[in-house]
Amino acid sequence: MSEQPIQDPVEESLKPLAIEGKLPLKAVGIENLREANPQYLPPHRYLHPWFARRPTPASRLAILASVLPKDTDSDDLLRWMQIGPNREIEGSLSEYVERKKATEDERSGNLESHYGYPRPFTESPSDSERSEIHELLKDHWDGELPSTLDPTAGGGVIPYESLRYGLPTNANELNPVPSLILKVMLEYAADVGDIESTVKNWAEQINDRAAPRIQEYFPRSRDDRTPDNYVCTYHISCHSCGTEIPLVPKWWIRTRSDGIRVVSRPKVADDGSIDYEVIVNPDEGDLNGFDPDNGPVSRGGDAECLNCGVVTEDDEVRERFEEGEFDYGIYCVRYLDRDGSHGFRSPTEDDWQALDAARERINSDFELSTFLSTPIPEGNKTTEPRNFGINEWRELFSPRQLVCNYEYVDAINHFKPQIYEEHDQKTAEAILTLLTLSFSKLIDRNIRLADWDTTKGYPNPMFKGKNFAFKRVFVENNISVGGLDFLSNLDKIYGSYNELVGYLPEDSNSATVTVGDAAELPQEENSINAAVIDPPYYSSIMYAELSDVFYVWMREILDDVFPDIFDQQLTDKENEAVANPDRFESIASDGSSKRELANNSYEQKMSDIFSELYRILEPGGVMTVMFTHKETDAWDTLTMSLINSGFIITSTHPITSEMPQRAGMRNTASADSTLLLTGRKPHEDRDPKNAIPSLWSDVKSDTRAAAKEAARDLIDSGLSLTKTDVIISAFGPTLRVFADSYPVVDDEDNEVPPRRALEEAREAVTQVLVDEYLEAEGIDELDDVTEWYILCWLVHESETFSYDEGHQLGLGIGVDIDDIKRSTKTWRKSRGDIKLRSHDGRVQNINEKPEDRSSRIPVNPDDLSFSLALDKVHAAMHVYDVQGESACCDWLRERNFDTDSTFKATLKALLQVLPHDHDDWELARDLAAGRTRDVLDLEFSPNVFADDGDETTQTELGGF
Repeated sequence: MSEQPIQDPVEESLKPLAIEGKLPLKAVGIENLREANPQYLPPHRYLHPWFARRPTPASRLAILASVLPKDTDSDDLLRWMQIGPNREIEGSLSEYVERKKATEDERSGNLESHYGYPRPFTESPSDSERSEIHELLKDHWDGELPSTLDPTAGGGVIPYESLRYGLPTNANELNPVPSLILKVMLEYAADVGDIESTVKNWAEQINDRAAPRIQEYFPRSRDDRTPDNYVCTYHISCHSCGTEIPLVPKWWIRTRSDGIRVVSRPKVADDGSIDYEVIVNPDEGDLNGFDPDNGPVSRGGDAECLNCGVVTEDDEVRERFEEGEFDYGIYCVRYLDRDGSHGFRSPTEDDWQALDAARERINSDFELSTFLSTPIPEGNKTTEPRNFGINEWRELFSPRQLVCNYEYVDAINHFKPQIYEEHDQKTAEAILTLLTLSFSKLIDRNIRLADWDTTKGYPNPMFKGKNFAFKRVFVENNISVGGLDFLSNLDKIYGSYNELVGYLPEDSNSATVTVGDAAELPQEENSINAAVIDPPYYSSIMYAELSDVFYVWMREILDDVFPDIFDQQLTDKENEAVANPDRFESIASDGSSKRELANNSYEQKMSDIFSELYRILEPGGVMTVMFTHKETDAWDTLTMSLINSGFIITSTHPITSEMPQRAGMRNTASADSTLLLTGRKPHEDRDPKNAIPSLWSDVKSDTRAAAKEAARDLIDSGLSLTKTDVIISAFGPTLRVFADSYPVVDDEDNEVPPRRALEEAREAVTQVLVDEYLEAEGIDELDDVTEWYILCWLVHESETFSYDEGHQLGLGIGVDIDDIKRSTKTWRKSRGDIKLRSHDGRVQNINEKPEDRSSRIPVNPDDLSFSLALDKVHAAMHVYDVQGESACCDWLRERNFDTDSTFKATLKALLQVLPHDHDDWELARDLAAGRTRDVLDLEFSPNVFADDGDETTQTELGGF
């Protein structure tokens, strides 16, 4: 990226910072991706589940570049970030890292040996490096080390990295669940240090008390095999014959080919109940025609009776759950053998009786009969479990799960007074916090919302996605043995904690950790030098709603340990900075939709947070925002919040921060890159409302120019960015132009919001992408709908993407996608996103009689002319697919498509933008080859037929 010079006269008095100059973005982006290897993540990731954590390299860059002077050498910056080898090399460190990335596939050893240095999160700066950095910082910050603050600290990566560099560090978080993570990382790691033997001693005493009390719910077999996991489902009765229907989609228990394969086969008993036979390594004779892929439950949720074949539809299944008309079913047992190995067996009568014993225990035990009876509130993410009759937190757990989890809570509470008696308060808090995290983390897999991984034969975590999705298959874990047990979990968590202790300087001071609203911070005015913030993700993650499932258990242990943190029944949703439309359901109206109200609420909360940061930052102080979001609404809100608070936007930098298409975030509003957006607090306050307005007609042209320049720089930079991220990354320079011109008014003196600038930027960058990646002549002459369809594939490189992105892309070329949805069937909604339709969802079957065809399918292949160029090509694909090449040739000649430039331009464009494994690409390829090619008089470069994995790419398609 090119350097962005400070031009505002008010900014001339500010000491320039490294983040306002050139940064080694590509090298840092490469390190972000290296860290994303799921086999070996940073230790803080193992402390407890949380929903968003920034990579270490990006966090280090944001912190160091926000406090170091502008003339800091890039090689020095990378060296201090622990990026690059500790030896003489040829060229710069950034070039070295880029060369290593480019040659990864040619390596002979592992990645670490290939790069020649460990991943940065495993390395802290040396004492001499810290001294070097401190000397430079004191010279820049008038003799003092700059203080840092993360006001929405979440998982704690940003403030922890600040501590590793020996900076005075402050962290704040509203939510109690990540606040415990912060205490471990930022307080106890520095102040308490290594207490391994002490923590493990208490954990063993807790386990010695709790384990015998749950033993009867996991009965050992005669050969001394202990149940480790019960693979469970639900049974409802068939409304036709009364037989139990197990709600299982597939009967596989384990499918991996590198070990045993396991199947559970159901059998209908004479009384209508279901028995299960577990078969290990089945052959065709064992299965005898039984298909493990064919379970009673369809993808849509309908359930077919194993006895009579009558289907109970999904809506009725849900009604059964709401009425409590279901029972639990065990269809496989994973056991732990005496030698520590695992095996699989059929459930026995003892297993069923143990489940009944857990039910009886709950009914007869007064404490358990009311335990966790707090209602689950209505919300964005709690709708689905409530639709299945789960209305209290206790109901998220089967009887066996509830009893077992309760016994460990009770055991920790039993030893709590003794822990306080034998240790000072800080150490006692640390012990109890680590014990609580060790237990609470077990909840992620011992709950009705955690299903079974049929590939590995192992329980999945509840939060594979960021939701409370109901699971028809779930797992009851024996949390006293087997790997997903309390002591094993404690070992892993303590190992992570000890690693965090070791990464800090020996003389490290702890951070100041506060728990509360980021809009009401305890710091004094003008007291902080630098704020680095990764703000809540707008509408992507409902942190408070999701974290309640952990909070209710933590509160049972820690309400008297941290009374100020656990003083409420549930987490604070009123002060949470998220755009949650469901919170405004009751007050929405025709004048203000619930989404608009949610957006306004988020904007106000973020404005309040930024204003609070403005208050506590010293004049000349810096705020760097790490923003990872795609939706225009989110950027619009962020910009207005920054402007309202008084900050001057001085620089923006895009950086690759996530593994593309990462699990759990596929097709969501979260981007694969992060934008570092920096604002400065001027020495003299200036009220943007008193500024002279700028005309939108002038700002508009500057906006487009800035966006195009940024896009071209990004394309040429070699940064690992998707086309969507190129658009998002160009938002930063666009917003800087807008903020510098604010307020902006149109010809009628109406105020223009930032989203208008973002819309212009999106349109301008899309044109740059078209010029760069599309070679089809006549694209700009196509009808708007066809152009929108092609651009969607070009920009998003996927058939599914955010509705907001598709809507904004349409507005840029004059298409209201809602108006074309029904008439053209070019797209449909899928869980709130757009899903583009292929030819087979748009073209009537030419082999059927016209009177038998569905009138809802818009494209009639018998027509001689078509209103959309896309219809022509999709119809041609259909004819080729169902009638063959010869018929298609006649069909094309009859419509004179050999002279139709729009047909050729659309076909060529689709060949360039569609993935090569897409059925439509294969049909487009077939149309562009053989006899149909001759009919259409096409000329193609051979590159058009290259595989996706070949060095020759789709974008190198030759001309006609």
